[in-house]
Amino acid sequence: MNAAFLDPPRPLIRGPALRRALIAGARRVIAQREQLNKINVFPVPDGDTGSNLAFTLGGVLAGALSRRTQGAGDLLRRVGEDAVDGARGNSGAILAQFLTGVAEAAGSARALEPEALARAIRAGAASARQALSEPREGTIISVIAAFADALEHPGGGDLGAWFRRGLEHSRRALANTPNQLPVLAKAGVVDAGAQGFVDLLEGIEEFIASGAIDAVGVADELPADLEAAEGHGELGDADPEHRWCSECLLVGEGLDRAGLRAAMGELGSSCVVIAGSHTRLRLHAHVANPSAMFEVAARFGRVEGAKADDMHAQARTAAGAIAVAVITDSAADLPEAEMQRLNIHMVPARVNFGDQDYLDKVGLSTAEFYRKLRTELVLPRTSQPPPGDFRRQFEFLLSHHRELVYVGLSRAVSGTLQSAETAAQRGHPGRTHVFDTGNASGGEGLLVMRAAEMAQAGADAATILAELARLKPLTLTWALARDIRHAVRGGRIPAWAKPLVDWLGLTPMAKVKPTGRLGVVGGLFGAANQPERFGRYVARRVGRGQRLRVIVGHCDAAADGERLLATLRAELDVAEGWLVETGSAIGAHAGPGALVVSVQPLA
Repeated sequence: MNAAFLDPPRPLIRGPALRRALIAGARRVIAQREQLNKINVFPVPDGDTGSNLAFTLGGVLAGALSRRTQGAGDLLRRVGEDAVDGARGNSGAILAQFLTGVAEAAGSARALEPEALARAIRAGAASARQALSEPREGTIISVIAAFADALEHPGGGDLGAWFRRGLEHSRRALANTPNQLPVLAKAGVVDAGAQGFVDLLEGIEEFIASGAIDAVGVADELPADLEAAEGHGELGDADPEHRWCSECLLVGEGLDRAGLRAAMGELGSSCVVIAGSHTRLRLHAHVANPSAMFEVAARFGRVEGAKADDMHAQARTAAGAIAVAVITDSAADLPEAEMQRLNIHMVPARVNFGDQDYLDKVGLSTAEFYRKLRTELVLPRTSQPPPGDFRRQFEFLLSHHRELVYVGLSRAVSGTLQSAETAAQRGHPGRTHVFDTGNASGGEGLLVMRAAEMAQAGADAATILAELARLKPLTLTWALARDIRHAVRGGRIPAWAKPLVDWLGLTPMAKVKPTGRLGVVGGLFGAANQPERFGRYVARRVGRGQRLRVIVGHCDAAADGERLLATLRAELDVAEGWLVETGSAIGAHAGPGALVVSVQPLA
């Protein structure tokens, strides 16, 4: 008799079981994300590795793993694509490239023998290493490599024993990471990305052992101690030359990975990870200037899903101990020094010039916005951040704070607040609080600053929200639109108004009304001494006898802004005053030369 007929049937890994195993692994990583954030010290102590891995795998759960499948190869392909599209951070991009490499090696097979899956995992490990410009041992790539090595010889027909061997090798590699990276040994922690990969494997192993997916969800409450890991480095440990953790998705045909890597090197980027395929690449890098990175990336393909996180702000959050985090959007205009001092986080809106999208104040500085506004033939358009941008930041902040307060742009003029509410409802509605300032620009900024000061002083969210509600009707904003062409072009003002305004020699003045909308309240005749006259107009309506905080914003007109602020100081009791450059939320409609005044009684 042929000996082959005496061999037991070879085990096969089929699509449905593989899908359920990956669901179990992804859910375990998401459940562990807060602990991963707390031990995140490499490559910078920004405390977001768990959130990044959770978002990467959350996209896979919502995409490829949400649909039933018959073929293992097709499932892995879709998992890899979704991981690349949703990858966040160093570890998320590396994991996405690992999954893509596994999928490419697995091909279109409907079922995989252990030997075939082992080869695919080894190919994925090699692919993950190749995604890095400067691979370092003691990170997630070391643990992935150990897992691949242990699976190389399946032997027998016990899939559970085979996978457990790989898991044990991975755990030993994880325990060794402090011996490979001195920063981990100093902090007394293992590498956070590597721990996340082991968490993924442990979730899969639990499914193999029990045949059930552990319905572990996202914890609604944090442990009582909430302290960031003592291993987090000081703020100075973050590279001051590469402050922005920046990412984007490149879409096209025949994407030049080598050319893109070389271009990132010429830009002086660090921590470069390029993950994906010849049609979709996820680019991650630490850079000094996100807009420069996105412009370079656009030479290689269509840029989508751009984001940039301020690692200095993240490091301050990870090292801090206050109970409430404060976050706003880029429509708020406030001094950069105050944002840093009070550790205020920001979600950028989108600014579009023709076919090119930018992240407001991050991928496109305010100064560059006005340069383009003066020179580009196309009218800029602004759009609200999508809920995913809010959710990503909310998740990170809630891994380090009991609660957060989002102090946002007036609901009456933008859907930004609704995006934030959507993100809050999908995450931690009990711990996320959304406040409508009914204001914009400096008025929004003043309310943000007050919220952050109270948070720094130890106030809880309820106390902060009560104070914001008290100050909201007392925080007033006026604007002087000295060139209404942009408002006419954008449809904010009817076309017939410009000839009339020009004929009368009138410069319109507007005020944010109680409804949260900006309405015309008067005008100045003639061009002489407009900053001083506008300042006196505001002073008469504010009234004397109270100490004030004042933010003066200018749209590419700093000298006029200084004259306006000086007038307000002379006319009013200004306890604190700041001059800022007004962002695109106002500038896109009011145009260069516009001036904005926001006042608030000193608390």
